[in-house]
Amino acid sequence: MHQTVIGIEAIQQLEKAGEYPDVVVGCTGGGSNFAGIAFPFMGQKLRGEASKKNLRFVATEPAACPSLTKGVYAYDFGDTAMMTPLIKSHTLGASFIPPKVHSGGLRYHAMAPLISHLKELGYLDARAVRQTAAFDAGASFFRSEGILPAPEATHAIEGALHEALDAKTKGDNRVILFNMCGHGHFDMAAWEKYTAGEMEDFEFPDHLMEEALKTVPGLNGVDWPMPDAK
Repeated sequence: MHQTVIGIEAIQQLEKAGEYPDVVVGCTGGGSNFAGIAFPFMGQKLRGEASKKNLRFVATEPAACPSLTKGVYAYDFGDTAMMTPLIKSHTLGASFIPPKVHSGGLRYHAMAPLISHLKELGYLDARAVRQTAAFDAGASFFRSEGILPAPEATHAIEGALHEALDAKTKGDNRVILFNMCGHGHFDMAAWEKYTAGEMEDFEFPDHLMEEALKTVPGLNGVDWPMPDAK
């Protein structure tokens, strides 16, 4: 919850600008970044204090690690060693091994329990983004703003651009808030691969997800303690 200082500051900054978002967008891996920007606004909406009653929340995640859009909502382990307490969240299975994609900290098999619960209750939407589309959005941001975003942040930028283009098509005057959560100075290898045209997309296939979900307790007849647990 300490991350919510991000959203609290955003509320105050928008008040000074005389604006309020129609939609809040953030990238999601484990969920701390998205919760940081979204939860203060979510609190306002749930308390009936939001300036716009139709305020929406959109979590963007890698298509290669789609816990919110493809994962199951179940009790699972938070680590591959299966040593943590069982946590109810959207999960791809603790045995999930993320592919070699440039999404940095977004390559995690599960989602934060609070975000998962809000998704189940219908308070937020989720979109899976291909990494080339994310980097395309990040490159546009760099050309216009002069800031090179981290691979994680490009997913949020893509989500914001998606909302902007949708608003343009519909003729909406939409206020879009997103969290540009990091610079890409330590991810130049990823940007070099992108600019060289060598970056490839990877969408997590159903058969690999089915394999990873075999270790989720309570699914597929698997119970805890597991037979090979130490």
